[in-house]
Amino acid sequence: MVSPTFLYKYHGMNRRTKMGMKLVAIMAAVLFTVAISFSWYYKDTQKRMVTLVENSAKFEVSALANEAALIQVQEDAVRMVELNRTLQADLQRAEQYGDDLRMKLIRHDLTLLALKKPGLIEQRINDATQKLFDDISADTNVTP
Repeated sequence: MVSPTFLYKYHGMNRRTKMGMKLVAIMAAVLFTVAISFSWYYKDTQKRMVTLVENSAKFEVSALANEAALIQVQEDAVRMVELNRTLQADLQRAEQYGDDLRMKLIRHDLTLLALKKPGLIEQRINDATQKLFDDISADTNVTP
């Protein structure tokens, strides 16, 4: 039977050298795996960074648009408050005018006055009615 030392010497390597070769092969496989893993991680990180930069640009544009819209809403709110004040003042003047007319009509009993002086009242009512119709006609008349 052939001894184990003879086989190692015969192949030109001893046990220690073969063990070193195995360790080198294992280390090379580990280093290759680490290099491949790092390469994949690096490429994936680069893709993510590109995506994040694109998203950041989109968010900046969106933020600017939102800021512009907010400024417009604030300006519109200020304008609406001013218009509301103007309308409120006009409404108060119109209500005051209506109250004045009501008081005049209460003071002047037109029915009694028409019975006492029909010629005087009839002409005034006809003139006022015609003026009212003319005003309405002028306000609603559309000219090309």
